[in-house]
Amino acid sequence: LVVCVWYVCVPPFHPVLVGAFGTVLIHLEWSGVALSRDCFRVVKRILGEQVGEVYSHRQARDPVLGLRYLATRLAAKEAFSKAVGLGMSMPMALSRMQTVNAPGGRPVVRLSADLQSWFDDRFGAVHISLTDESDMAMAFVVLEANAPAIPSLSLAESDTK
Repeated sequence: LVVCVWYVCVPPFHPVLVGAFGTVLIHLEWSGVALSRDCFRVVKRILGEQVGEVYSHRQARDPVLGLRYLATRLAAKEAFSKAVGLGMSMPMALSRMQTVNAPGGRPVVRLSADLQSWFDDRFGAVHISLTDESDMAMAFVVLEANAPAIPSLSLAESDTK
């Protein structure tokens, strides 16, 4: 139901074949415990350069905002890895996928060159939705299937079949 509503709300409407999806829900208290041990190492491993800058600004302004931002980005990476079916096996790695915001604020997935090449051979576009509440962060990833080649029939052939 959520996917149907989402596609209807995004103009223009283009029906697509869903190739895969992944979803992850993270409890923020657990994330806070993990971060308190070695925050810098975790942040460096999870976030890319662009996302790291945004995290630094949010963390400096409010540590809770920083934690929520980090949790949504971690959830995005895990949901994407589930959708592509790799887990954390090569070419998928935490450092090879980033979720950045487009100018209007919509989250957009950016992949490293080797992961992008692998991905393009198997899937179409990536759609991602992120949300966080006081103690939870969630990511939902939908991958479009590559459009299968549809053999064309001439009018004469279609009349005889």
